[in-house]
Amino acid sequence: MTTTTSLFQRVRRELLPYVRQPAQYIGGEVNQLAQPGDWERAAVRVAIAFPDTYAIGMSHLGCQILYTIGNNMPGVCAERVYCPWVDAESIMREKHIPLFTWDTRQPVSEADILAFSLQYEMNFTGVLNLLDLAGIPLQAAARTDEHPLVLAGGPQIDNPEPLADFLDLVVIGDGEPSFAAILAAYGEYKAAGVPRREMIALLARRFPWLYAPNLYEPSYNRDGRLAALTPKFDGLPARIERCRTPDFEQAPVPVRPLVPWIETVHDRIGIEIMRGCPQLCAFCHAGYTKRPLAWRSPQRILEIAEDAWRATGHHEIGLLSLSTADYPKLRELAESLNSRFAERMVNLSFPSLRIDRMLANIPWLGISVRKGSITIAVEAARDDMRRAIRKKVTDGDLLDGVREVYKAGWNKLKLYFMAGFPGERPDDIDGIYELSKAIADERRRSLGKPPGIVTVSVGWLVPKPFTPLQWAAQPRVEYFHGVRRRLRELSRGGPKYVKLRTHDPERSILEGVFSRGDRRLCAVVYEAWRRGARFDGWDDTFDDHIWQQAYAATGVDPAWYAHRERPFDELLPWDHIGQHLPRAYLENVYTNLFAALSTP
Repeated sequence: MTTTTSLFQRVRRELLPYVRQPAQYIGGEVNQLAQPGDWERAAVRVAIAFPDTYAIGMSHLGCQILYTIGNNMPGVCAERVYCPWVDAESIMREKHIPLFTWDTRQPVSEADILAFSLQYEMNFTGVLNLLDLAGIPLQAAARTDEHPLVLAGGPQIDNPEPLADFLDLVVIGDGEPSFAAILAAYGEYKAAGVPRREMIALLARRFPWLYAPNLYEPSYNRDGRLAALTPKFDGLPARIERCRTPDFEQAPVPVRPLVPWIETVHDRIGIEIMRGCPQLCAFCHAGYTKRPLAWRSPQRILEIAEDAWRATGHHEIGLLSLSTADYPKLRELAESLNSRFAERMVNLSFPSLRIDRMLANIPWLGISVRKGSITIAVEAARDDMRRAIRKKVTDGDLLDGVREVYKAGWNKLKLYFMAGFPGERPDDIDGIYELSKAIADERRRSLGKPPGIVTVSVGWLVPKPFTPLQWAAQPRVEYFHGVRRRLRELSRGGPKYVKLRTHDPERSILEGVFSRGDRRLCAVVYEAWRRGARFDGWDDTFDDHIWQQAYAATGVDPAWYAHRERPFDELLPWDHIGQHLPRAYLENVYTNLFAALSTP
């Protein structure tokens, strides 16, 4: 019996009968590309890993794009890997079942490349857990030529330093051209007999957007700030550039997306209609890094939608971008999609809408399709704070747009706010509830109907690299708890049609620590994982006490990373990573934020 057959049978007999939702571990979904035998025949074997659950990972368009690219390259087999839930992990460890690929249950340790997609700081321990379950040494320095090349990409890896010890290579920028280039180069080197360790330096020298963190040495000043990050060998770039997709119109897309066996976060066809955002809000990492702006034509989007619908039968098409309302041909696109899909009862969803007058052009787009809810990112409740953070919208714009939403037949809205901006005042917090109530009441005031049902989600500011707020001090957890108490006090006894929800402040502080951290935090990630940290983005598994213990055990002060204002002359841990806009521009935006609020 071969190793593969043995592992396949072990998963079926020893794991699946004993876990919740076994269907999430079985593979074989509709439109699966990797088939039995492909792995054994392939010259290059790739495991595409999403360090969270199947329900999250199967909803991620980026992983489906990489999966499509890999399996359409000659000689390449790409299979998928997700994090087993805690019950499955326990059984796998108890019975010594190694981490397997989902498609045909291959040992992940036998892959040539293990490629992680990192979307969120709370996935860091998931990376370590997948490596350990696969039997791959966590530390990059401990791996031999027998181990896979451990690669990472995605928006969170724009600051790779807190995971530097665990990664061989990091892709900065877009995944479509970089992934194909790496697979082709790896195949070339493997055929020539180049050892794995030598490949790391060869690839890092060959591609300007590929960073090998363990080939660089950090040094620190006496005050703890980063002094330098120096290449250890000649030929390595001092600055890592960003990979850009040269032709977004024709960039690879999964026209036959995988159809999950279980309910996932987004059971829909996802189509990225535009990459980048013209608004450049001061807090938005994606807005500053996903540049230059690019969009697909309505004709191309319609082709993708038609192919994907015929291949899946999904009843929703998500028009994805950072700001769907800024898509330059939105009306033409929506008319075409409605004309084609309304009779099939396929809903159009707009995950991200701007709240200015363009919103008035949105609601009619889905007029012949079922009405769900409209999601609007308001961010701040007062006009001057919105101006300060470059959210160029007034209350009047917002209410005009909401009025059109109600007229078009929607009666449910989701509003997103953020608290913790520099210069924030008590009135900004009170305004969150006041504005939300006004938005709900607008339906009664303008149409004479019952108020709208408004769900308000309040998150906490996490300053991100490459944005004007990268120098800002994140407020301490006590401040966020105070905001939460104030909002609950305001809503107590208020109308039932305004529902307030807030994020976990402790988790946002943890996110803030790692968002702008350096590689000394690798020890913290390892220690928290060793102590049992798992699925830190999930409410029922996140345990802040574990992280506090990890800080204490490693001698790291989280406040130094999260709550310290950075001076403009400080060398930041990501300054060796290329950015699209000059540093002077970011400094100017940050300085003007305080001027706009007349605060120091």
